[in-house]
Amino acid sequence: MEPSEASGQRDTQALLSTTQEMELRRRDYHVERPLLNQKQLEELGRWSSVTGTHQWRTWLQCSHARARALLLQYLPVLAWLPRYPVRDWLLGDLLSGLSVAIMQLPQGTFAVMSVMVGSVTESLAPDEDFLQDLNSTVNETARDAARVQLASALSVLVGLFQVGLGLVHFGFVVTYLSEPLVHGYTTAASVQVFISQLKYVFGLQLSSRSGPLSIIYTLLEVCWKLPQSVVGTMVTALVAGVVLVVVKLLNDKLQQHLPLPIPGELLTELVALGLSNLIGGVFQCFPVSCSMSRSLVQESTGGNTQVAGAVSSLFILIIIVKLGELFQDLPKAVLAAAIIVNLKGMLMQFTDICSLWKANRMDLLIWLVTFVATILLNLDLGLAAAVAFSLLLVVFRTQLPHYSILGQVPDTDIYRDVAEYSEAREVPGVKVFRSSATVYFANAELYSDTLKQKCGIDVDRLISRKKKLLKKKELKLKRLLKEEKLQRQAAASKGTSVSINANTSIRDIESNNMEGSKAKVSAGKELEDTAASGQEDAKAPDGSTLKALGLPQPDFHSLVLDLGALSFVDTVCLKSLKNIFRDFREIEVEVYMAACHTPVVTQLEAGHFFDASITKQHLFASVHDAVVFALQHPRSGPVSPVSVTQL
Repeated sequence: MEPSEASGQRDTQALLSTTQEMELRRRDYHVERPLLNQKQLEELGRWSSVTGTHQWRTWLQCSHARARALLLQYLPVLAWLPRYPVRDWLLGDLLSGLSVAIMQLPQGTFAVMSVMVGSVTESLAPDEDFLQDLNSTVNETARDAARVQLASALSVLVGLFQVGLGLVHFGFVVTYLSEPLVHGYTTAASVQVFISQLKYVFGLQLSSRSGPLSIIYTLLEVCWKLPQSVVGTMVTALVAGVVLVVVKLLNDKLQQHLPLPIPGELLTELVALGLSNLIGGVFQCFPVSCSMSRSLVQESTGGNTQVAGAVSSLFILIIIVKLGELFQDLPKAVLAAAIIVNLKGMLMQFTDICSLWKANRMDLLIWLVTFVATILLNLDLGLAAAVAFSLLLVVFRTQLPHYSILGQVPDTDIYRDVAEYSEAREVPGVKVFRSSATVYFANAELYSDTLKQKCGIDVDRLISRKKKLLKKKELKLKRLLKEEKLQRQAAASKGTSVSINANTSIRDIESNNMEGSKAKVSAGKELEDTAASGQEDAKAPDGSTLKALGLPQPDFHSLVLDLGALSFVDTVCLKSLKNIFRDFREIEVEVYMAACHTPVVTQLEAGHFFDASITKQHLFASVHDAVVFALQHPRSGPVSPVSVTQL
């Protein structure tokens, strides 16, 4: 075979395969299955409840394997260190550790922690407690010693709290700190740090303040005392800041060519940070100080394990012990400049405002509230207020979900909001209602009210009018029966007889046609019992229908509740659903539920939701199953609750 012919055959085969693939994509898929309600689905799938395991039983178990697992859980270094590949990973960890150590020196988020600790020490050991009697000056030596003791005690307490919270696995609370909240909080914290460093940049003496609005008063005092600024201090801070900015720019430009970053900020305040990283490196932690930038540096420079953290901590500890004295007389203006320059990353988070405005304005609201609360109330109260607001906003958003009436997309079993999909059409005689959020105590009443509103009929008013008319008929029937009884008594005294037709309708009684009936007395007692018990609906169902009462009838006979969004149900939700069944049955509309998840069905059973009037045969596997069943079984009139369940 010639090469040209072979290539032609390959092209033909490729073309055929492409055509077949396109044809397969165009084909509709067809699924044939029986219509399934929840009871049938459980039988078909052989459903059985999953027995929950009691976690406390495993906690109390004691064995060699469990003891080893606990040891490795809290000392993971014992698991990976014996298998550490020295030749492959040691060089990368060493270079990574040195790179992180150089960046470890005071950065923005560490300055935030310093400000938080400083606010505590200033409030518990204010300058007024250390005034000297002779010249009313502050004894700085005694004051600083007292504040160091307070900071040390605070560090111990923080450590104890963190260890305790770690043992009880309290870390789940971070799930309540959304990204906008964290960004707003850290941005506000960076602003607080920036303002706190202004007195060192301008060489000003400011009053010590703490508590709500303290940062506002500090900023006002800085502005008030700007004319008293020390020019030399300002120049020193400016030069240091420019140098650090230039060094950072060089690091950014040459990071691919430099094995290590240029050490442009070799400063102090590292004892606690170094010890934390030394211990954290053994316990499988990244270098700490709440800075993701250093974590990224460790990864990008070849760090593989916690050995890099240990190297970083040892390097910093050596610098502190051997070279710390060299930085003792370093001007505070230089330290302030270093801190301010390193706040750049967090201050750049102000750009989140523009992106959140376009993406999600609720998240923008969380960002702004967190920022303002942290600025005005300080870091501790601001964080608490931000978390509380974020949680309240979640509740508020679930209170006002999106409600919709669904229609069927043509030639499919898919149902979508008729207000959003122009081709979706409501199924004649069937209303399908859906909520975008779970139904619970905070929105159960709104769910019921919106359902009645979306159905296009005033259900409560219609029920009220029906009850009034039935009550009026009942009273009129009792009055007529009483008159009939008096007539019988009068006729008996005269020796004559009066007969009542058992088939006499309520309408005949109302039109006072009793005098013309000549039937035998065969059901007078039954009619009396009916009036006495007030159950004329059961004895004369045609007289209690909306049509017979002259009331408007709904243009649909069935209602389907799409409960696919439900993640849980509470007692208020159960009561609301029962009331929906009761109210719509009063206006001759049968109610079905669809698409419930298995945990929700289990909760419905536990709450005794299913009974003689509402069974699992009213719950269907999908909305389409419920709609098809409703079309096959339209409700034509008021039926007793027991007979409704005979599906």
